[in-house]
Amino acid sequence: MTSKAVTVIDYGVGNLLSVKRGLEYNNASVSITGDPDKILNAERLVLPGVGAFANGMSELNKRDFVDLLSAISLKGTPILGICLGMQFLLDQSEEFGITKGLGLIPGTVQAIQPMAQDGKKLKIPHIGWSNIIKPRDQDINWSGTLLEGTDETSAVYFVHSFMAQPSNPNHLIAGCLYGDNFIPAVIQSENIMGCQFHPEKSGKVGLKMLNNFLGL
Repeated sequence: MTSKAVTVIDYGVGNLLSVKRGLEYNNASVSITGDPDKILNAERLVLPGVGAFANGMSELNKRDFVDLLSAISLKGTPILGICLGMQFLLDQSEEFGITKGLGLIPGTVQAIQPMAQDGKKLKIPHIGWSNIIKPRDQDINWSGTLLEGTDETSAVYFVHSFMAQPSNPNHLIAGCLYGDNFIPAVIQSENIMGCQFHPEKSGKVGLKMLNNFLGL
């Protein structure tokens, strides 16, 4: 039987307990830690996050987790970034100036455009339930990803003002529409993956995605 051990990284920012409960619902053995040795030797890692990009990256840098996560990624350890944690995976963010990210998936974090083509102003941040869809003009197979067994147009719960834009379209697994914005919802490059929404707050659909991660 595949082990369901997973480590949630504690760096002083993030909704740790709700993520822990979501994983434990799927019978995972969950460790929340900021211990570098335990993080380095984890079977799977979850990097949660809420708030501003620069503040979160500052905390990761203070703890020397940036180089640590880079080293772990090269080991092939499955790493899941959630919400702000997904944005950290990219090269940089434009939120309140340019801030360097982890650089595990090429791309940038950009503001959601608040004005639709019809002139209607969108509410920012994007808060609430949106349907995930496959990227336009791409033949994407969700088998072997977080979304395996998930129906297209399933609704998941978002809370964010900025969005991750991967440079390589092959790293874009799913998105959602918000006004005229196609917002990347799930990205993945081999063992590195992220979801912009909160799977732990997205009901049975999100819990299934967490279970898929535990199977990797």
